[in-house]
Amino acid sequence: MVKKKDQEKKGKKRISIYVALVIALIGIWILVVMFINSRKPDFIEPANYDPKVKGTAFVRVNQQLIKQMYENWLPNDIFWPTVFLDNMPNFQLGELEVVRYNVRVLRDNLSRMRTTDKLDPLVEGAFTALANDPFKWWFPSAESKWKKAYQDLEAYYQNLLTGQSSFYPRADNLIELLSQYASLMGGVNTRLINAPRDVFMVTALDEDKEPPPEKEKVKVDIPWYEIDDNFYYAQGVAYALYSSFKAIKIDFLEVLKDKNSLKLVEIILEDLSRCNFEPLVVCNGDPGSLFANHSLNLSGIFNDARQKINSLIVALREG
Repeated sequence: MVKKKDQEKKGKKRISIYVALVIALIGIWILVVMFINSRKPDFIEPANYDPKVKGTAFVRVNQQLIKQMYENWLPNDIFWPTVFLDNMPNFQLGELEVVRYNVRVLRDNLSRMRTTDKLDPLVEGAFTALANDPFKWWFPSAESKWKKAYQDLEAYYQNLLTGQSSFYPRADNLIELLSQYASLMGGVNTRLINAPRDVFMVTALDEDKEPPPEKEKVKVDIPWYEIDDNFYYAQGVAYALYSSFKAIKIDFLEVLKDKNSLKLVEIILEDLSRCNFEPLVVCNGDPGSLFANHSLNLSGIFNDARQKINSLIVALREG
């Protein structure tokens, strides 16, 4: 009887060890998956485009950004360890926002001679696909829509090569694209410089000389635990803008040279690359405290790039 009880105890002990081992392995696997998916991607350089055809670099960069997103889209994860991540999902949301701006201007301006001309159906299809809810896991999933946008841009790219579609690298079109960038960056920077102080609504940063009475407001009532969300969202925006400016430098080279603005684009690229730093912990201390204020540090570089973009707009308009 005693021997049987000893055997039962040993059996239960072995089961407990196995269970603990399985739990430990699952925990290690979760940590490894989270670590791998926490790494920010390298900057994208224009590749596999036709230098003889204008617009191909811009399209290719946006395709590369879209492909990178649909291959490992994190914001809609439900049944995977990455559901516990929040930094990289916000980084990807910032990246997505820039791509949406790019494709919208491509649809409305860059692919048309005049704004009254018919929209290119392929670019329109890509824009519609990118408008999908980025948090949808199914019916349809965000990834499936990003793939659709990639395919539509690929068809548009092929049409550019054969002359069936158009791309107009004019100064006025570049001004429109840059103005959209400045608007997006103004809203992002507003959140960086105001969180998490006791402010609920502030005026968005943009370039209106005489703002109307009912100027658009931006919500900045941000809990302390969301400070890193804003930080990585801004970094995602800067990351995608860097790649976009690489393409702009190629497709709008003649315009930039004509307006003596090529050097200014190089400076913007330098500023955007400097936004890509990685603090161990994102802090948001007061400027006079012992703790770093990473939001303000990023804001300083980010807003400097934004001001250079505004200068570039002026140079293109008046140069």
